[in-house]
Amino acid sequence: MDVFKNGGNGFKLLSEAVSEGIIIVNKAQTIVMANVSANELFGYNENELVGQQLDVLIPKKFHGHHHKHVDGFMQDSNKRQMGHGRDLYGVRKDGSQFPVEAGLNPFSMDGNDYVMALVIDISVRKEAEQELQHWANIFNESLNEIFIFDAKTLCFIDVNKGALTNIGYDLETLRKMTPADIKPDYNKAQFLAKIAPLVDGEVDKLKFNTRHQRKNGTIYPVEVHLQKSSKGEKDMMVAIILDITEQEQYTQKLENTVTQRTKQLEEALTKEKELNELKTKFLSLVSHEFKTPLSGILTSATLVGKYEKEEQQDKREKHIKTIQGKVKYLNNILNDFLSIERLENGKVNYKFTHFPLSKVVNEVIYDANMLLKDGQHIEYPENIDGIFLDFDEKIIELILTNLINNAIKYSSENTTIYLTVKQVKETLVLSLKDEGIGIPEADQKHVFNRYFRAENALLNQGTGIGLNIVKTHLENLGGTITFTSKQNEGTTFTVTIPLSIDTAL
Repeated sequence: MDVFKNGGNGFKLLSEAVSEGIIIVNKAQTIVMANVSANELFGYNENELVGQQLDVLIPKKFHGHHHKHVDGFMQDSNKRQMGHGRDLYGVRKDGSQFPVEAGLNPFSMDGNDYVMALVIDISVRKEAEQELQHWANIFNESLNEIFIFDAKTLCFIDVNKGALTNIGYDLETLRKMTPADIKPDYNKAQFLAKIAPLVDGEVDKLKFNTRHQRKNGTIYPVEVHLQKSSKGEKDMMVAIILDITEQEQYTQKLENTVTQRTKQLEEALTKEKELNELKTKFLSLVSHEFKTPLSGILTSATLVGKYEKEEQQDKREKHIKTIQGKVKYLNNILNDFLSIERLENGKVNYKFTHFPLSKVVNEVIYDANMLLKDGQHIEYPENIDGIFLDFDEKIIELILTNLINNAIKYSSENTTIYLTVKQVKETLVLSLKDEGIGIPEADQKHVFNRYFRAENALLNQGTGIGLNIVKTHLENLGGTITFTSKQNEGTTFTVTIPLSIDTAL
């Protein structure tokens, strides 16, 4: 031990000039010499380590294995790197641990065997390695695809796990490929032209959307973020790829929703426009429908007062009947409006009775005969005396009255109105055909709309709500109403009515 302490052959002087820590142990693993750098490295004073066991510099958890390694090394007597393939740690006097790298060199002096260990603190290197490993993990474990390729040849250099999983190729195969091989929208020349501004330094990064094709042939939309990088004198491109399949699906869904909502809004605006036009037409219509009979009532009432003489009674009676007719007409209009209000509020109470159809038909035609124009004729239906209904009698009367009165109103003189009746299984089918003005084809889809009147019928009296009321009552009671019409040739309305209450409800 004195030979090291006294610096025989200048060894001690030489060891003190070395910046790395030098520790020499004998065969019993006792420290016989430690240079200044070693003392500073482990936190000891000069000569404080000499005489202590080597274990004092090794963490306790490694003590058991360390003795075997050192014994085996001394028997082997070859230079080697200590702990090859494993992380080595030293322990300072204060108990703190730090990573080390140790090179071992056996030698003999004065008949004794020794081992010299050259110890280096690699904390800074370890931190750098850990930092590098951290970034490598981030690169490899990123959920986004990351491709690194040569800026000139375009050949892939490295690809992360996310890219390998999604694209379907292994790394060895990809290294023989280029970005153009997985982009069906680009060939190599086109892709080089695309990234030229980045290669030439005109821009710092590129961002664009394209499509990628997997090994299995499926294609998916991507957003490409491309930046330039260098390794030594070699220029590389780093591409971060975002799979935007869900984003595009959401965008498409949003666009479809916007289109649908726009269409709905346009339809709503169209309906609102139609409603406003309908309201305007309705107000004009109601004004006309009330003003005309009221004017007739006022005129007749004025004239009645002038016919006081006995020989003028026939003229007086004529005007009295006119007033009665006009009042009845106004009353019918008001009843129609009240019917609409009751139908909308669900306040209609139907009264079902058992009655013969002929009774209602006779009453309606009798009243209608007083409205016929010159030469007009209603052809009475055949074989209805034996037909009985379980239905609301007033509703049947309303339906027939509305249809027959309309046929009279919209037909000219010297025409015939045909009413036919037949039973079809559990229903009664009523058909009313006229030879009137007909309904223009463009207006036919609106015939049952409330307040609607065809363009060729505007000069005739009417509110445009009769057919709407008829249709609503029939739908409530399980019946139907349809029509066929040709302008200037006539119209045929067909009504189906259940024969009994059970059939209707």
